[in-house]
Amino acid sequence: MSRNYKILNPEGIYFITSTVVGWVDVFSREIYRIILVDSLKYCQKEKGLIIYGFVIMSNHIHLIVKAKNNNLADVIRDFKKFTAGKIIKEISVNPKESRKKWMLNLFSFAGKTNNNNKIFQFWQQHNHPVELFSNKAIDINLNYIHENPVRNGLVEKPEDYIYSSARNYAGYKGVIDIEKL
Repeated sequence: MSRNYKILNPEGIYFITSTVVGWVDVFSREIYRIILVDSLKYCQKEKGLIIYGFVIMSNHIHLIVKAKNNNLADVIRDFKKFTAGKIIKEISVNPKESRKKWMLNLFSFAGKTNNNNKIFQFWQQHNHPVELFSNKAIDINLNYIHENPVRNGLVEKPEDYIYSSARNYAGYKGVIDIEKL
């Protein structure tokens, strides 16, 4: 893996993208988006995650974050591990999930076997963390994530998308409290 895509500065602010294996549109269902929101709130409260910006799209999440305890890699690892397990469990027990068998097969295929136990893989391995060194880089990336739902035709204005920090920056109450930059 390139050094450009690792969290090298534990005090830095990073733009991070986490993508579902196979770009599966898991987060088109609110029940799974809520798991992400609740997990991010938990990480803020219990793990010192500082969120400056975010957007939850149908198959990936963008974050602009840092960690109070300078352990961002650990926080993101724990977040991904927990949400993967919770979402896969929710998919498996959700009687309304019409794509259950297909998704579980895909996540199983992407995973591995450990002592004859199948391990599902929900998130792609990499997070593509990019340290944001300047205010210009922060502004560019914040605008990029806020415009993502607009570019995808989901809303006309960034602040209209509920699962984005664009609402917070526009002066509305968002689903996640953030620290403004």
